[in-house]
Amino acid sequence: MKNTIDKFIDYLQYEKRYSQNTIISYKTDLKHFNSFMLIQYNCDTVKLIKHLHIRSWIVSMIQDNYTSKSVNRKISSLKSYFKYLKKIKVLKTNPMLKIVSPKLKKRLPNFIRETNIEKLLNQDAKDLEPEEKRDLFIVEVLYLTGMRRSELINLKISDVDITNGQIKVLGKGNKERIVPLNPKILNKLQNHINSKNEEEPSIYVFSTSKGKKMYDKMLYNIVKKVLSEITTSSKKSPHVL
Repeated sequence: MKNTIDKFIDYLQYEKRYSQNTIISYKTDLKHFNSFMLIQYNCDTVKLIKHLHIRSWIVSMIQDNYTSKSVNRKISSLKSYFKYLKKIKVLKTNPMLKIVSPKLKKRLPNFIRETNIEKLLNQDAKDLEPEEKRDLFIVEVLYLTGMRRSELINLKISDVDITNGQIKVLGKGNKERIVPLNPKILNKLQNHINSKNEEEPSIYVFSTSKGKKMYDKMLYNIVKKVLSEITTSSKKSPHVL
């Protein structure tokens, strides 16, 4: 089973071009299932795996107090793995077809009122410090473009097309997409880039004070700090925007 897992991970990495974090998740989930099959059934041959083995694995996770979300993620990883094995003709039948995922508890979405965001973005920023202006502009870009945290962090100055009023974004799975910008934010973006070229040379649109690429926690803290001015919600992440 280990050999087919390794082949599957290579497929995700080199053909599907999944992110490193996604690949690590798949590895973790499949390693967990492989260990279960070895310990419980002394089985390391993928062709001998039946849907009853998989159900037993799911039950064991529920008994070990795994959340429904975690169980479903592992099931999803296994589904992709067996689908791949059938695709390359290692298996004739897919045992996952008889597997039903546990239902997830529905959660109310977190959101921030549009009027509060507009009030925040329309405030007079002339008395703000350069770092405060940058932080406010980061929130504005996330809000008006719908970009993900990682997409904004990796946004390079070369990805900005001022002439055509758009930016090139590298999203999940290294897929590129074009995001159009309204004139208001385009003008601010041009001014921001011009000021960066003078003060802190960097290839990235948003960077640290030393011109280095921002990191996840830094951006999260920036958004959390800015949104604290307009909401008491416990959720103040880039995803909320």
